[in-house]
Amino acid sequence: MEINFSVPDSLVIIPTYNEKENIEKMIRKVFSLSVPFHVLIIDDGSPDGTAAIVKRLMTEFSDRLFIEERSGKMGLGTAYIHGFKWAVKKGYEYVFEMDADFSHNPEDLVRLREACVSGADLAVGSRYVHGGEIDNWPLDRKMMSYFASLYVRAILWIGILDPTAGFKCYRKRVLETIDLDKMKFVGYAFQIEMKYTAKRLGFKVVEVPITFTDRKEGQSKMSSGIFKEAFLGVLQMRFKKIN
Repeated sequence: MEINFSVPDSLVIIPTYNEKENIEKMIRKVFSLSVPFHVLIIDDGSPDGTAAIVKRLMTEFSDRLFIEERSGKMGLGTAYIHGFKWAVKKGYEYVFEMDADFSHNPEDLVRLREACVSGADLAVGSRYVHGGEIDNWPLDRKMMSYFASLYVRAILWIGILDPTAGFKCYRKRVLETIDLDKMKFVGYAFQIEMKYTAKRLGFKVVEVPITFTDRKEGQSKMSSGIFKEAFLGVLQMRFKKIN
């Protein structure tokens, strides 16, 4: 399929907090891909200078790289909602979620986009669909993630094998239809809530196999509070009125 490089239609949203080891490499990698992606960094006041690195790179990529700075850690979900609203206002057709730490392979952005171009409303980078893998995780974390996905599927009947996945591509119409101000959760539960809402509203969700790789640099933002929110949040979602 021919890509019109003069009309940018794809925005990658990357939330950051203390990602100075990864952010420049990630941005340069995304900009090296065959699709002319734009990148929006949502930085929550990183004390390590992540935002300063992004601003330096903006002089080199002035028409493709953007940053929105927030005063402190306000949660992953609110960062993405901020980015989604920004993307819709700017008119991007394909809007991506991706981590800064290379646990998501940026080369898979092209495949997620292709899935949406081919008819999906939401393309999910999936560890558990056929062909998906997890690399460099200890067994206990693999088991926790796998059984968490089973739990979500059993409670919500969501029909998605990797409901907690955070590597995704949305068509603009999905983000325009979902009432983003009603999204309640901020961690893993936010990822589940967005997929569940999209499915309940009748949008087509497609899972694209990816290899998820544990971060090599920087510190994980995972916490027991995030897992607790997801566990309890799924029960609340089961009886949530959608829009």
